[in-house]
Amino acid sequence: MPLGMWDFEHCDPKKCSGKKLVRFGIVKELKVSTRFRGIVLSPEGKQAVSPADRTIIQEFGMAVIDCSWSKLDNVPFNKLRTGNDRLLPYLVATNPVNYGRPWKLNCVEAYAACFYITGFKEYAQELLSKFKWGHSFLTLNGELLSKYVQCEDSTEIVKVQNDWLKDLQVEYAQAREKDNDDDDLLTKNPNHEFWNQGDDDDEDEDEEDSSDN
Repeated sequence: MPLGMWDFEHCDPKKCSGKKLVRFGIVKELKVSTRFRGIVLSPEGKQAVSPADRTIIQEFGMAVIDCSWSKLDNVPFNKLRTGNDRLLPYLVATNPVNYGRPWKLNCVEAYAACFYITGFKEYAQELLSKFKWGHSFLTLNGELLSKYVQCEDSTEIVKVQNDWLKDLQVEYAQAREKDNDDDDLLTKNPNHEFWNQGDDDDEDEDEEDSSDN
């Protein structure tokens, strides 16, 4: 299966996973005028990649657009000859540049995610194995990826994504509430009352001890 990449030179070439895959001979750099008939992971996509795209990838491959999210206005999307643009659903990056940041996947993470979702798990693992940190991507996103794999099409992928995000919001709200409860417990710490029960003659010593704690 051919892998392609349009490279618009927005990132540090020493840190670019796409360029590393090109050097390995795994990915082919594409010219702007090159027509690509496979799945293209692009910000211009109108639907999410899904298991329904497996046949297209198997026959024509996959390509990414290597560019910065902050410089999308400089990318000539209208000149790229693509027919199967897709978006990746919610996933969290584990690459050294954007570790822990949702959506901010680099090239190899994007390839791997697409392969995994469309049923080519072994290809995803093989690509990620080229990077020291690569295994962490599937480890961190494993539960969510397993849910995406069970979907039939883009509509189901988006539903799984949105349900996951709702659960994250609930967990965040619960964590915030717990933090507030912990703050209340600290405010009502019985040790504070104990420190204030000493004789007046011991007041200075008690204050010194409490400040040390």
